[in-house]
Amino acid sequence: MIQLRRVGPEEFAGVLDTVLDIYTQAMRPPSDQLTGRMAIMRNHATYPDFVCLLAEAPQIVGFVYGFHGTPGQWWHDVVRRALQDQAGPRVSEEWFGDALEIAEIHVHPDYQGKGLGRRMIHEICAGRPERTAVLSTHDAPTAARHLYRDVGFVDLMTAFVFPGGYENYIIAGTRLPLTPRPEDVLRTS
Repeated sequence: MIQLRRVGPEEFAGVLDTVLDIYTQAMRPPSDQLTGRMAIMRNHATYPDFVCLLAEAPQIVGFVYGFHGTPGQWWHDVVRRALQDQAGPRVSEEWFGDALEIAEIHVHPDYQGKGLGRRMIHEICAGRPERTAVLSTHDAPTAARHLYRDVGFVDLMTAFVFPGGYENYIIAGTRLPLTPRPEDVLRTS
């Protein structure tokens, strides 16, 4: 049985090599991006209200983390400004004025397709004080995008390209608390 365990910034920093390995196996990024990704993850752990869940079987097989988004954080500022330009300040404030930003969620390929990502999303959002949760994912018909839609995330922007990037992403959001479907309750019991 896979257990989800909350860890703080210090313990997260202690397992960054393992977390980066899972990220690498799940995402297959170019190897020259891994040092930068490690630095980004380490920096994220310093953000307000950082929360991380490790999925353990008993080794770490997945992780999710996020934090309260605030001005001065790169992703928050870039995405909020783009949504404001596209949909106006009211919509931007509605989604990003009080948001849990889910920065990373990855499951080792051997454990994908078994409901673990769904469990992690519900658990990271449970009890959060923010009114919304937001995230980005590739703008393609991936299993991750299907999962996010299935748990209640809606597309806020599509075909979004981050500054300096070239890939299309979607920015998605959902209202908190998440409303679990009956089958979600059974999966987490």
